[in-house]
Amino acid sequence: MDRTTVLQEIRKMRFEETWNEWKKGRLTQEEAGRILGMSERTFRRYVRRVEEEGMKGIFDKRLTQVSARRAPVDEALALVEQYRLQHDGWNVKHFHSWYRREGGTRSYTWVKKTLQQNGAVKKAPGQGKHRKRRERAPWEGMMIHQDASRHAWVPGQLWDLVVTMDDATNEHVSMFFVTEEGTASSFRGMREVIETKGLPSALYTDRGSHYWVTPEAGGKVDKKNLTQFGRAMKHLGIEMIPAYSPEARGRSERAFRTHQERLPRELALRGITGMEEATRYLNTVYRPAFNAEFVHPASEDGSAFVPWTGESLDEILCEHYERTVGNDNCLHFEGRILQIPPDRSRFHYVRKTVRIHRYPNGSLALFYGPRKLVNFSVEELQAVNHKKNSRAPQSSSGIRPVEVLT
Repeated sequence: MDRTTVLQEIRKMRFEETWNEWKKGRLTQEEAGRILGMSERTFRRYVRRVEEEGMKGIFDKRLTQVSARRAPVDEALALVEQYRLQHDGWNVKHFHSWYRREGGTRSYTWVKKTLQQNGAVKKAPGQGKHRKRRERAPWEGMMIHQDASRHAWVPGQLWDLVVTMDDATNEHVSMFFVTEEGTASSFRGMREVIETKGLPSALYTDRGSHYWVTPEAGGKVDKKNLTQFGRAMKHLGIEMIPAYSPEARGRSERAFRTHQERLPRELALRGITGMEEATRYLNTVYRPAFNAEFVHPASEDGSAFVPWTGESLDEILCEHYERTVGNDNCLHFEGRILQIPPDRSRFHYVRKTVRIHRYPNGSLALFYGPRKLVNFSVEELQAVNHKKNSRAPQSSSGIRPVEVLT
């Protein structure tokens, strides 16, 4: 017997006892009402109910009436059926977000209780003891996080999801899939942030080898010996901050748990299995919906993002190397011989130090100071590899330049 039923029975016994005393003339209606904690008028109203319906007339009628706002049984059953057929395994918050986007009007609590009462989902365990989180940055752009998560986002394939997010607002500014994270993917994420928002003040990352040089495994990073990515961030004036534990990256770790819970199911629902199509879905559907649900205002008005108005980002967000030019105006780079073409500004570049830019798409360019000397396309570099692998004789000029800037 539940608590409500017990209280109703006690109320009935007390009323019946008082009502009998009033019937015998030992109590007035005013005295009877005072004993029961009600007015004389209310006591008379209950007397009329008892005369018409018996003692059951004093029970609270709200307990036996169906609320006009209660959802129809058919609606609840349809919701449970939809969950089991199309969204089985989704957590309730994810399913409710999808349900509302598809035109559903019921609250999160109603959806959760309906699914739990019908055995579609289990109740979550307790949250454990309270832990205090690190305070967020007060302005957007003061700190951004960049991290990647390797997971089976589609059946049978392991990809890395690279996410760059704002600490103050939780906004995911950049999201894309790659086969394996590295320098190129880090450059791509930062480029999307700079082109969309501007330059942030600081970047928070793990101690991956493309971010930091770590002399001893698990030890402190070397902030003086920079990686290619570190060199680019220093050039842009963005402070890099290393994280020394997964707990220190709590915000990005929690975000990835959400993505691992939701993304595979959404991709499967759409029948998406290719990386290019999955990245397109990320940026056209998933990321806007995620930001609409999870982004919150910064604690203070303002923005620390600074618009980029400097030189081309192409020449900064790429790998830089230096080589010395030989007597034949050629230089060696990763097994290839690169020929510098004739240049009207100089007779030759013999024994000069030339800077090589390797772009994220694999193409190369040679620079002497601020001047670009020549570009080499990916196709030409692949042709050189093919000649080298087939042991065919190579021309003395190495590879033909695509473009010569004079």
